[in-house]
Amino acid sequence: MNSDIIEGNWEQVKGSVQKYWGKVTGNHLDQINGSRKKLAGVLQENYGIATEEAESQIKEWDRVRKNAAKTI
Repeated sequence: MNSDIIEGNWEQVKGSVQKYWGKVTGNHLDQINGSRKKLAGVLQENYGIATEEAESQIKEWDRVRKNAAKTI
């Protein structure tokens, strides 16, 4: 997933981020502000996971999100 896609659609997807990762707060969302790198950092910090795992989870979230959008 291109990081520009997150940045360009941040207002539309941040609720999905918070729903997928319950430990991500509104303050985190403001801090992330659409940056894939910052999202990965927040996931690492809040879930105690490695960079590779954070990236893997972001890819899975994006896949799930896109598939859900196709079914609507």
